Amino acid sequence: MVSTPSNNKVDAPLMGNGDLTMCLGYKGEVLSYYLSKNDFWRLVSPETLTRKDDVSGPRTAGSADIRIEGIGNAGFAADQRLADGVTTCNIASDGGKVVLKSWVSAVSNRAFIEISAIGKARRISVSLNAPNNRQARLKKGAEGNVLWMTRAFADSVDIATEVAVALKVIDRNDGTFTIEPGEKVVVSIAVESNFKRPEPLEFALAQIKKTDKSTAGLEMAKHEAWWRTYWGKSSISIEDTVLMKAYYQGLYTMAACSRDPRFPPGLFGWVTSDDPQWAGDYHLNYNHQAPFYSLYSANRLEQGEPHDAPLIDFMQRGQWYAKNVAGTRGILYPVGIGPLGIEVTRNHPRYPKTNNEERGGLFFGQRSNAAYGLLNMAQYWRCTYDDRYGKKIYPYALAVADFWEDYLKYEEGRYVIYNDAIHEGSGADMNPILTLGLVRNTFNLMLDLTSTLKVDQERQAKWRDILDKLSLFPVQEQNGRKVFRYTEKGVDWWENNGLGIQHIYPANAITLDSGDELLSLSRNTIDDMKRFQDANTSSSFFMAAIRVGYDPGIVFKELRKYALHTYPNGFQLDNPHGIENSCTVANALNEMLCMSVGNVIRLFTGLPEGQSAEFKDLRAWGAFLISSRQVKGNVSEVRIKSEKGHVCTIVNPWPGRTVRVVRNGRQAGSVTGERLTLHTHAGELIDLRVE
Repeated sequence: MVSTPSNNKVDAPLMGNGDLTMCLGYKGEVLSYYLSKNDFWRLVSPETLTRKDDVSGPRTAGSADIRIEGIGNAGFAADQRLADGVTTCNIASDGGKVVLKSWVSAVSNRAFIEISAIGKARRISVSLNAPNNRQARLKKGAEGNVLWMTRAFADSVDIATEVAVALKVIDRNDGTFTIEPGEKVVVSIAVESNFKRPEPLEFALAQIKKTDKSTAGLEMAKHEAWWRTYWGKSSISIEDTVLMKAYYQGLYTMAACSRDPRFPPGLFGWVTSDDPQWAGDYHLNYNHQAPFYSLYSANRLEQGEPHDAPLIDFMQRGQWYAKNVAGTRGILYPVGIGPLGIEVTRNHPRYPKTNNEERGGLFFGQRSNAAYGLLNMAQYWRCTYDDRYGKKIYPYALAVADFWEDYLKYEEGRYVIYNDAIHEGSGADMNPILTLGLVRNTFNLMLDLTSTLKVDQERQAKWRDILDKLSLFPVQEQNGRKVFRYTEKGVDWWENNGLGIQHIYPANAITLDSGDELLSLSRNTIDDMKRFQDANTSSSFFMAAIRVGYDPGIVFKELRKYALHTYPNGFQLDNPHGIENSCTVANALNEMLCMSVGNVIRLFTGLPEGQSAEFKDLRAWGAFLISSRQVKGNVSEVRIKSEKGHVCTIVNPWPGRTVRVVRNGRQAGSVTGERLTLHTHAGELIDLRVE
């Protein structure tokens, strides 16, 4: 835990409930439990900032520090159960040991630390602390065995924020005590913010004062039940234990930091300082989106939906930028935003006044950020066809479509994109390949949304025309073969990043049905780049390779290498970007096992030949939950749950053979062919069996 506390990623055990997060730091005689909350930010629109520390961003709530007298330079070890996040620290010194078992409740904003001594008595003192910060209002107090602290950013801000922390040492008179061998002392912590309660300190104190050991036991039972339900949403099993650990560790991490529907985690998830790098914001040219990529196929919708809130909340400002920067309708977004409509990067004192800024907004010349924000929304929609969700995102999706209707130029029979940088600050590029993919995603989604929701259908003709006549992906020759070019005019290639494949994924513009020419270009480009191990690209590169049928053996080998290049908590080594790669392995494995892009389900397509694997309830396009098993490369069973009654198209898992269909336990005939087309009813359960 050398990097904790940190202004970017942390290397400590990670605990949390999607709102309250906690991680560890150990130095000398003190074990610090760093507390943060997704809704605790400094929120100020930086119109006239002059100091670099004036910017908005998430802030730490503080720390609960446990000092163990006489145990400096001790041996330290920590382990964590991914099943429920319970973390155990062992600190050994002088023939004795102190064991601290901690966890953040999954059902309330409370945390518990159980302290026990082995071999000899220890003197313990507990305190609440926070960083010195001239902008923060800090108050602290104590009453017997109850300690409390509040931090607030209420001066010179647009939206006042406050967090309260209350701590109780159960069955002790105050925060300093002796623990005898065999004893256990429980420390209970309650944390709340002004966004959840009008008087957060009163609420936290009320919670903590009524807490005793029996309360902690009841809370643990509810906590364990929540995690059992979470892990029951879906599951996979493959033969590689390294990848299995990485898969479930990623899903654990996102459960621990993403559940608040109004406040998704920032760049780093766990905030241990008041000066997070890149303001710790929602970076919109992939960093904010990447941690959520896998959650929809993994059927973790509650963890995926928070992604949307800051994008939707920023629409009013995005409309201003579209009008005043681009002269269009719709929305245009800068590189970084915060929650509740706050703009983090405007007139930013850390960035020089250059062409990267337009009307005070930090764009780096890019026009694609709002369309990038639509990718995860599209994935949620296509995997659920939830009308409630579709109506929620529709105004945002329509605003993105409005912008591109106006911004595209129609010339010589095609639609062209001008003055849109493929990379931050790369210049006035023409037809950047990523944006061409994002625009295709936007209008395909709009056709689907308007048809399903029965709105604005009169506009579909224009959108189809754009899709039919949008410029083709630019191509060049490199190393003796054709590959994609990053732009039609402008940047041709970029040696240390992989935006040249993001039209494949996450923009979904190329699939295994895209034809030999595009697939050959895609595989050549991936083979030329080989950017599997990359600080900015890995979250999309593996998926792009799988999507176009790149050698599964190579992808699998590189994915395993990637999974080994981490801290014990799963954060990538040598990568300061926080949680963005938490679920890279989960996303890749889901796609290897059950690919459904383009509404065609393919089972086990991305696995190397001859492997055994199984999965349950992975979510597919069309609102299907798919379960299947493969033994040594041979599919043995397939089950499809249809949530909305859509037509299901699946590549025949048993090529050349007739397949029996069982609907809700009853024989329903057979189907044949390379692809099986199944008409379904909402709530229907279909089993496929080979004859």
